Amino acid sequence: MKQVFVGLDWAEDHHDVFVEDDTGQRLAGGRLPEGVEGVARFHELVAGHVDEPADVVVATETDRGLFIGALVAAGYTVLAVNPLSTSRYRERHSTSGAKSDPGDAKVLADLARTDAHNHRPVAGDSELAEAVKVLARAHQSMIWTRQRQTNQMRSTLREFYPAALEAFDELAGRDALAVLAIAPTPTAGKLLSRSKIAAALRRGGRQRRIDERTVEIQTALRSEQLQASTLVADAMGASVAALVAVIAELQSQIGRLETELADRFEQHPDAKIIRSLPGLGMTLGARVLAEFGDDPNRSADAKSRKNYSGMSPITRASGKHHVVLARYARNRRLADACYLWAFAAITASPGARIFYDARRAAGDTHHRALRALANRLVGILHGCLRHHTPYDEHTAWAHRQQLAA
Repeated sequence: MKQVFVGLDWAEDHHDVFVEDDTGQRLAGGRLPEGVEGVARFHELVAGHVDEPADVVVATETDRGLFIGALVAAGYTVLAVNPLSTSRYRERHSTSGAKSDPGDAKVLADLARTDAHNHRPVAGDSELAEAVKVLARAHQSMIWTRQRQTNQMRSTLREFYPAALEAFDELAGRDALAVLAIAPTPTAGKLLSRSKIAAALRRGGRQRRIDERTVEIQTALRSEQLQASTLVADAMGASVAALVAVIAELQSQIGRLETELADRFEQHPDAKIIRSLPGLGMTLGARVLAEFGDDPNRSADAKSRKNYSGMSPITRASGKHHVVLARYARNRRLADACYLWAFAAITASPGARIFYDARRAAGDTHHRALRALANRLVGILHGCLRHHTPYDEHTAWAHRQQLAA
């Protein structure tokens, strides 16, 4: 039998479905509930029109969730379509601006029928890779949350407690959290004795230079600064105390997640290859594995992996106008990991350093040179994974080192 094409407009508690044949004629459709019942009804909608699950091409705007996972596991070809692509495709055939969930399902079905070759299928990653992905994303999200809370505390301290900013460069550090927990206001900070500060530093985990650091903190907290009224300072101090407690708990949970992430990552068969690349430690390596996945068919070649990473540039050319830009639409988590990877690789790999310096000498900014290096490193990673071979500095960069010499 011929293929059928399905548009799935995903929502939190229901999903609109439109099923059509290779001529665009409607075969079935409707609204399905989330969960087991919805998946069972989906199977019923398409079962009478195909011989094999592989004959069903499903287009949807998400690649996550239990419902999507069930469709992938059943053997259907599921295409993850960027919502912006869906919007532009809708505008190709309608200029009225009308939009509805059933209408979007029809648009997605048409897109699956005509443009499937331009969209990537949802990869069938292993359960271990999925577990690494869950932990890596939770770990990264918690770090981002900690940074937001730290920024909020810095802003609050700047308004009424500038001495604390002089005493601590890193507000999320153990010293700052330990001292601010017992002295969240300028008045409390000035009254702290050296013994109390030293005891707080020890509780925070400091083991070296305790006496020297104690003197530095006491001097900063007792320095002359502009002061807010007592009533306002006490109110802001309560806010600081709450933020200190939140950040301290986030630090603890980040550590627990990091331990669990390292354990899961080390169990993966690709972990040794990934960690062999310069700049990829335990955490960054786990993030790279999590976002790329381990399905060997996800990336057809190095170019597609580079494009997915968001590191390869895009070109806009028309007539005499020609400009090369960084990709705007990309996997933010993966792009962030690749950028940090490139930054770390500069000091870990002579070849990477030569590549970076050459780009800088050619006029690239620091950020642009790092993106170019990350793009190159992603290509090297693709080759290592494809051939199941650990990274080798000579193989990766010998030609550039010879040119530099």
